[in-house]
Amino acid sequence: MSGGLVVVGSLTLPGVRRSVAYARRFLRDMVPPTHPLLDDLVTVVSETVCNAITHTDSGDGGWVTVSLLAGKGVYRLEVSDDGAGGRRPHLKAETLTESGRGLRVVDALSESWGFRTDGARTVVWAELRSARENSSGNSDRGLSRDSMTLVSAAFEGGNR
Repeated sequence: MSGGLVVVGSLTLPGVRRSVAYARRFLRDMVPPTHPLLDDLVTVVSETVCNAITHTDSGDGGWVTVSLLAGKGVYRLEVSDDGAGGRRPHLKAETLTESGRGLRVVDALSESWGFRTDGARTVVWAELRSARENSSGNSDRGLSRDSMTLVSAAFEGGNR
């Protein structure tokens, strides 16, 4: 775990598929659009939030929390889910199926990743490094004005 990290932002979303898109939007609001790690961060959040919704109690009426932390040359992404009855994230053996590759993608794009427990919840984290200094590009460290309805919009439309 890297020291000297500051929370850039955190967002809690319902455990429904459409929340994956809101998690991506959240990161795009937090990281400058020209940052070299932006696409990798967005891909990692897509995989980890999708896994949380698909494989844990978050996808059964629960919640997913996405947190972005930053330090000198490092971003740390954390995705907290409602737990999976003691099952923990792990890399699956390579197969030619269409699913089961999410953590392989996370492993390939991040410098390090892992998980920790928080009571029944599981927090999956991934660290991505860059030689470039990190800045949210947003002096108040909040969401952009365009995203003020981000969370409420995620609740609309049921489980899609």
